[in-house]
Amino acid sequence: MTLRTPHLLWLKTFEAVARHASFTAAGQELGLTQAAVSQHVKALETQLGCKLFVRGTRRLELTDMGKAYIQPVKKAIDDLVLSTQGLFGSRMQRTITVRAPISHASLVIAPRLKEFRRGNPGIGVRLISTIWADAIPDSEVDVDIRLGHGFWPERHSELLSRECVVAVCSPYTAGAIRRTEDLLKHSLIRILGFDDLWARYFQATDGSRLEAQEVITVDTSLSAIEIVTAGGGVALVMQRFARYLETQGRIAIPLERSIAIDQSHWFVGSSDNKRLQAETNLFREWLRSILVD
Repeated sequence: MTLRTPHLLWLKTFEAVARHASFTAAGQELGLTQAAVSQHVKALETQLGCKLFVRGTRRLELTDMGKAYIQPVKKAIDDLVLSTQGLFGSRMQRTITVRAPISHASLVIAPRLKEFRRGNPGIGVRLISTIWADAIPDSEVDVDIRLGHGFWPERHSELLSRECVVAVCSPYTAGAIRRTEDLLKHSLIRILGFDDLWARYFQATDGSRLEAQEVITVDTSLSAIEIVTAGGGVALVMQRFARYLETQGRIAIPLERSIAIDQSHWFVGSSDNKRLQAETNLFREWLRSILVD
């Protein structure tokens, strides 16, 4: 005759009592009275046909059979918890989806995301870069961060941060760059979408015109930064990116000169989007706080 598997609640109670060596403490953890804990253990012992605990006057101890049984019970419970968290954890908590330009996601949000999670442990974050924008419909995006001029037809936008750029170079070449014209001794790296920045930078900082120069063109700030880090040239990147990377020792800002750009970062969304409104507002306020210059 096959023995029926004991009730899961009895097994959880058994595991808690064994761990605490106390009916009272186990009851406090499980939200049960001491009497209910005792009844669960007694029911389990009755079904198994053996004692699991030696009940002393001051101490509760596992019997030999109890010691042998607690290990597989504990493993089964742990496996069940891990499986539940792995499969359903993101659904069980309130998860907001944040979409941002890849450089902003990688250099601004990701390094500080643990701060938001520490302050808001009940809110999960799914961070999507715009390089994968087509992989998720707009209706599922709770916080949409875009770089632009603030005009997207039929979309509500709020200014997040104005931006400026600085020249960056490898830490190994920073000592040789003391003036703006020293930048011309290196390959200039241009980022698509910001093709006029070098001309504007030289015009604004020393009034000179940019002559023809060896140029490397890339499509993201991240690519430009990797080339700079490898000593392959100098680039103009957003100052907030540069400051973070300089603290990491990856790049240097040889000249404390910056120019404003005409594009800013914006929150973009539907004005009637009420999905996870409270959680979305918390994330927005947190993001604004870390972007204070």
